[in-house]
Amino acid sequence: MAVIVDVEVNADQPGVDRDELESFLVRVCSEALRAEGWQDAEVSVVVTGDEEIRTLNREYRGIDAPTDVLSFPLEEWEEGPAGPPAAGAGAGANEGPPELPLGDVVISIERARQQAEEYGHSFWRELGFLAVHGVLHLLGYDHQSERERKVMREREEAILGELGLGV
Repeated sequence: MAVIVDVEVNADQPGVDRDELESFLVRVCSEALRAEGWQDAEVSVVVTGDEEIRTLNREYRGIDAPTDVLSFPLEEWEEGPAGPPAAGAGAGANEGPPELPLGDVVISIERARQQAEEYGHSFWRELGFLAVHGVLHLLGYDHQSERERKVMREREEAILGELGLGV
């Protein structure tokens, strides 16, 4: 079994190779899952533009504006971040658990570019941050309270550091 990251690119970004973009997102999301202890999981990542993400934001969050990243978890975790399922849970004697589909992450490539310029770091660092942020939401992390925000930010920065994308 393995971590599976399916990437769909619906919007092009000048100067960014589509294959390089897909490969980068697979690596980043896989590392985020592994860093959280997930060895058998599946995540879908969609890279799109501001108009599509604005439509999704309006439809699912009631906010009629583009945003940088949206997460659509398939599970609602009871209390905080979810740990991976126990090895062998629900599987045959010689098998590990099946890949658990965790949900979808949607990233606006336009927002990633603008925010990278605004924050003074690379497009790849910003894209990596948004991907990690989205995956952590799928795992039950949130940032509604100051404590939750601090925990989530620490995990984001630790994972980005492991990927060589730290600040």
